[in-house]
Amino acid sequence: MRIDLNGIPAEVAAANLADALMALGFGGAALATALNGGFIPASARATTTLHDGDRVEVLAPMQGG
Repeated sequence: MRIDLNGIPAEVAAANLADALMALGFGGAALATALNGGFIPASARATTTLHDGDRVEVLAPMQGG
């Protein structure tokens, strides 16, 4: 299926957000995620179904100063 990942079209075969993140190389990282503008907590990613055309935003914390 085709999704929009941080504004860039991407193809994923995953049915849920957790699997899509793993397939896209985000596995194991501390992340904040949103689906179609709504925040998705880490505990809900495995049960959050993706659909063709969904907009997924992935944000990773940055350190520095």
